[in-house]
Amino acid sequence: MAGANKPFMPQLIYFEPRALEYPLGKELFDRFSKLEVEIRETTSHNQIRDLPGDNDFQKYRTAKSTLVVGIRKTLKFDTSKPSAEYAIPLATGCMGHCHYCYLQTTLGSKPYLRTYVNTDEIFAQAEKYMQERAPEITRFEASCTSDIVGIDHLTHNLKRAIEFFGATDLGRLRFTTKYHHVDHLLDAKHQGRTRFRFSVNSNYVIKNFELGTSPLEERINAAIKVAEAGYPLGFIVAPLYLHKDWEEGYKELFDTLEAKIPKHLTNDLTFELIQHRFTKPAKRVIEKNYPKSKLEMNEEERKYKWGRYGIGKYVYQDDQATRLRETVENYIHTMFPQAKIEYFT
Repeated sequence: MAGANKPFMPQLIYFEPRALEYPLGKELFDRFSKLEVEIRETTSHNQIRDLPGDNDFQKYRTAKSTLVVGIRKTLKFDTSKPSAEYAIPLATGCMGHCHYCYLQTTLGSKPYLRTYVNTDEIFAQAEKYMQERAPEITRFEASCTSDIVGIDHLTHNLKRAIEFFGATDLGRLRFTTKYHHVDHLLDAKHQGRTRFRFSVNSNYVIKNFELGTSPLEERINAAIKVAEAGYPLGFIVAPLYLHKDWEEGYKELFDTLEAKIPKHLTNDLTFELIQHRFTKPAKRVIEKNYPKSKLEMNEEERKYKWGRYGIGKYVYQDDQATRLRETVENYIHTMFPQAKIEYFT
């Protein structure tokens, strides 16, 4: 599976009946009905049981190209990210095949993509959270459970969110993507209140573990476009992964960023650094879904770090993590001295 140069198009679409009671649900149904794609009905976006495929392997791949249009019933937002106060739920699932992704376990047996049509209710909930924290700024992360940019050319939910936050005083939106399909977002009235971040990595990591995503060059070109459209820009380097010649691999990444991004677009640049980690349940799921993956997940060589919800994760040993952090931060300080490193985790 090569990189995703073409925008995502589902092979199979399900609608919850109540989704058609919302203007966006009806609009999407009318749009998808004109395409050569099978549309089915489902009682709930959490209960897709009849996915085609002879075995789990095939069903997993079918799920990754299936879109479910439904209603987000739980309007309580998660609060578990270092980059924002709340996660805003606009979509769930991702069409990419990143071997290391934590969605492998959080989505478990439901890796299909879900988009929600009750956006006004979701935005009303965001408004409540902003009022509770006023006069503080409240940041909302839109990509905790999906790569929202990857499906937004179909739904425009992200564009609606960008314009909703653009009209607020105390709200800020953030999301990250590995896709370059951003043209429809360039004219959104964002008012500088949305930080558009791109996930980038060394060639080794992209080539071996980020299948079905946009090539690095396309991501960088898209980053330039959105910065030129006035969006604050950021990069997430994740997962930072100790592969053969990793120092050179990451230096090459930052050399490329420095060479391609015009200097005047780097005045308000942020970087977020996340080392590779995995849990025991994730390892099982990854080995099942990607049996030939080269992803190194040797518990004996890692440090065990207790997690918030009782499930610990395996991270790099302290000396390895320190070297990784210092090396990458040095590249950033050297090449983008005015950039802000938000965190390393």
